[in-house]
Amino acid sequence: MQGDLPDKPRRGIRSFVLRAGRLTTGQQRALDELYPEFGVDDGDAALDLATLFGRDAPTVIEIGFGNGDATWRMAEAEPEKNFLAIEVHPPGVGRLLQEVQARDIGNIRVAMTDAVALLQDRVADGSLAGVRIYFPDPWHKKRHHKRRIIQPGFTALLARKLAPGGILHLATDWVPYSEHMLEVLDAEPLLENRNPDGGFSPQPEWRPNTKYERRGDRLGHETRDLVFRRTDT
Repeated sequence: MQGDLPDKPRRGIRSFVLRAGRLTTGQQRALDELYPEFGVDDGDAALDLATLFGRDAPTVIEIGFGNGDATWRMAEAEPEKNFLAIEVHPPGVGRLLQEVQARDIGNIRVAMTDAVALLQDRVADGSLAGVRIYFPDPWHKKRHHKRRIIQPGFTALLARKLAPGGILHLATDWVPYSEHMLEVLDAEPLLENRNPDGGFSPQPEWRPNTKYERRGDRLGHETRDLVFRRTDT
């Protein structure tokens, strides 16, 4: 995902590895029966978000939702927003769809695809109220840093997709990655830090704590949030 041109991040280096996770019977059923209703169809056509959700409302994209624990909690707490959740691993998608059905949540749609391709090809510039990326793979080893999703080219793409005033919210429990994130976001001219003092932000009220985060807390990890706003220009 690293790219030198801000308007065209490369697709050659991916920030994720497709793992052969085991699907439970319930997750497979959710994929078979619920993805046709709540999933985004494959294709290259631009997404009409109002048609996709059956209403015109501010839309937030979450990239890499894992098992969806934070996703459904945010959607329940913010019913006035639409949530388009992107994840490539089928077990996590199946689990989120199970929660959507069990909790009768109507403001979530799911895309099981590469986020870069979806944003580049199918999401209109200036159409998003927010983008949220929580605990992306930090790719600890130096030789793998190029795989980190937060790179200048991808950040420029995210900024273009946000409407003026839209919010980009990142969170990580890997301090070296957080510092890299801050450096990249500070350098993007279409974004401004919502923390008036600069640097990292307090955890916003909309981000729920998850099982993954609580595990990190027990291991002594420090979670850092970065909240940036798309400028009006």
